[in-house]
Amino acid sequence: MNTPIENNDYRNLYLTSQKENELLNFKLQQLQHELQQLKKMIFGSRQEKFVPKGNTSGQLSLDMAVDQTANATVTSRKIEYIHTNIVTTPVVHPGRAKLPEHLRREEIILEPDNIPEGSKKIGQLETEQLECIPAELYVKKYIRPKYLLPGGSETECDIIIADLPPQPIDKCIAGPGLLSQLIIDKYVDHLPLHRQMQRFERAGVKLPYSTISDWVAGASSLIRPLYDALVKQTLDSGYLQADETPCPVLDKEKKGKTHRGYYWLYQDCINRLVVFDYQEGRNKEGPSTMLENFKGILQTDGFGVYDDIAESKGISLIHCMAHARRYFIEAMDSDKNRAEHALNLIQQLYIIERNCTEQQLSVAMRTEVRQEQSVPILQLMKEWMRHEYEQVLPKSPIAKALAYNLKRWDKLSAYTADGKLLIDNNAIENSVRPVAIGRKNYLFSGSHEAARKSAMLYSLLGTCKLHKINPSTWLKDVLSRISSYPNKDLSKLLPHNWILQQN
Repeated sequence: MNTPIENNDYRNLYLTSQKENELLNFKLQQLQHELQQLKKMIFGSRQEKFVPKGNTSGQLSLDMAVDQTANATVTSRKIEYIHTNIVTTPVVHPGRAKLPEHLRREEIILEPDNIPEGSKKIGQLETEQLECIPAELYVKKYIRPKYLLPGGSETECDIIIADLPPQPIDKCIAGPGLLSQLIIDKYVDHLPLHRQMQRFERAGVKLPYSTISDWVAGASSLIRPLYDALVKQTLDSGYLQADETPCPVLDKEKKGKTHRGYYWLYQDCINRLVVFDYQEGRNKEGPSTMLENFKGILQTDGFGVYDDIAESKGISLIHCMAHARRYFIEAMDSDKNRAEHALNLIQQLYIIERNCTEQQLSVAMRTEVRQEQSVPILQLMKEWMRHEYEQVLPKSPIAKALAYNLKRWDKLSAYTADGKLLIDNNAIENSVRPVAIGRKNYLFSGSHEAARKSAMLYSLLGTCKLHKINPSTWLKDVLSRISSYPNKDLSKLLPHNWILQQN
């Protein structure tokens, strides 16, 4: 005989199933969010542009307590943001842009056929066409006549012969121009050495891979002192940005697999210097050694390793607003209202920064503007995040965004205290990009030592880019002179010092 089920049992079963349904729905939302992020990574755009709809204030209804806090924060000074839509009228196209004057001109005169006698020239039409000659490999042949001294015998001490000019690599057939081109093609234009070999073969010159690889290694060793000088000058700065990016490296101990090494970057945004440092891991030993004597402000993306280093070495740590903003971008699909509100507030902070840049404000004036306009917005956003964090599901994307920002808010807001500090780490992330592009082309470094040499070249060529220097011109000049250059003056060959001597 079946035992009758009490009403309480039905109620308990209903409540249990309801909780299970809520849990399953939440897991479903999490999986959908992860799927959307994965699709975006594979197929979507990496752009994080946010365009507010309608009202740019991004107002979201809050409880009375938060409203009062917000009003108390912003009533001390009224802040107005003017968004203007610039209407441009179509401009008549002026025609084809004129080709640069510094290019060599080859003039070809085309006379009409059968010019009648007595015709008078009244002018001419000029049409310019941009042409290209493939890069030329040529042989530079040094001929040094030998002279026998009067009355001398044919021994070495009685023979006069001119000395060869300084060569980058002793007994190497590659000149500074070729060495420079090999390095620039790989580390600036991301062309692997084996593809460069194919290009040489098309020009009728067959060079073994091991040969050109040794040339690149030899040239890298030659300019190693410049890298050491660049590291010292960069770390002497009182304000650095730091970041890291992976680097696959072949390792003899891991057959069939690559080792995951890391380039650690340190950028002086004021003097426009950047340093890459290769380390075999992502632990704190590498940056801790590099920052051993650094004193000042370090701006990072919030990676926990830097917290321990800053605390142990007395470094002032600040964080990146672009990384904080990214979490709200990722939460748009799951909680659009809250995410848009946060993004609107952050956008106002960037509008303030853009206005300061366009007006070319001094450091002191930028600091004053930030204190008057940015600080109230940051205070308002902090109170709003505290309130909203209590209302959302703990493991939802918006909760992760709020938790990330609240935990780091003081360090995210610290940039307002000094006009020389930047609101985000975008400057150093731009310096990371060549590594990411190179990774897709040459896939990995051949050894840990090769990765260290690559880090050195990325540093010097990255500094060229920051100073808008033609890296090929700089490197060819340096390689032709460095072997005989006084050690005490080597820092003059660093890109930012070298360009001053060219003007």
